[in-house]
Amino acid sequence: MTLPTPAPTPAPTSLPTSPTPPTKLPADGIPADLASALRAGPFHVALRAAIAARRLPLQRVRHHLARHGVSVGVTSLSYWQQGARRPQRAESLRAVRALEEILELPEESLIRLLAQADERPDGERPAARSYRSLVEASDILQSLIAELGSPLDGGLHTIGHHERVRIGAHRELLGRDSEHIVRAHRDGVDRYIAIHHGDPGCTPERTAVLALENCRTGRVRWHHSTGVLVAELLFDTRLRAGETHMFRYGFEDGTAGASSEYFRGFSFAGGQYALQVRFAEEALPVRCQRFTQHSAAAPRVGRQELTLSGSHRSVHLVEPQVRAGIVGIEWGWE
Repeated sequence: MTLPTPAPTPAPTSLPTSPTPPTKLPADGIPADLASALRAGPFHVALRAAIAARRLPLQRVRHHLARHGVSVGVTSLSYWQQGARRPQRAESLRAVRALEEILELPEESLIRLLAQADERPDGERPAARSYRSLVEASDILQSLIAELGSPLDGGLHTIGHHERVRIGAHRELLGRDSEHIVRAHRDGVDRYIAIHHGDPGCTPERTAVLALENCRTGRVRWHHSTGVLVAELLFDTRLRAGETHMFRYGFEDGTAGASSEYFRGFSFAGGQYALQVRFAEEALPVRCQRFTQHSAAAPRVGRQELTLSGSHRSVHLVEPQVRAGIVGIEWGWE
């Protein structure tokens, strides 16, 4: 489950040009009370102890995070150290890793406490994807594609890709469909490898692959713990180099909890990409933003507020010519 992040408190009109450096921890190690909090948790107690040990006001913590390329409001930081909210979105988890560095804490010390809190008896997991989970999914993805005997680009270049994502009444990712135009850059291409990465907690083996037009479903492979699924979409003809093909396909999911973002990674530069996210009338978000990333490890940049269409209950973005990297939309209900 994703807990919404409160709106950040507006920054003061002026800040010192040279931020106050954090207080150095004792040379002989971490103070005993902080070490105990880092061992036993919970997360908010450890965070509060770490900030107190460094004698940093939250406004200074916020500024140090900004220097690390992460934007977090003072209100959110206050809620985190009070235990009123927990960081779970991808951007928030990047902030936690930055806090470990800023507060001179052992690596993974705060992230570990969050992970322990997420180990619920019912197996529910938060919807946000951590950098580590994205790296693991990428490794799994490469192995699944290799199992299908396909090269990374499949012998195809994308000319245009229009993708529609549907969010259900319970804020879950119901499914998505794609209209794809490709051009072969070698002879004999007769298939495309479609990829679906479900939200945390999804069940990829229950996800349906839909061959909607000018293709049919071939082999399907998935990896349960990462939520990654790959599917062969077979064409009715073998393309020669330079020939184009138009086809439609989709995935029906709805197996995970609340969704807070959708993004697509591109290994190569390509043609136009358009993404539309449509929300059920019972689950309209209060804010939506587009973003880009150079890689999963890089900060999100190019943020732009998106206005929800009243008639279609949707937002969209258009990239006239994609570059290698990530582009996506994130949203929240509070």
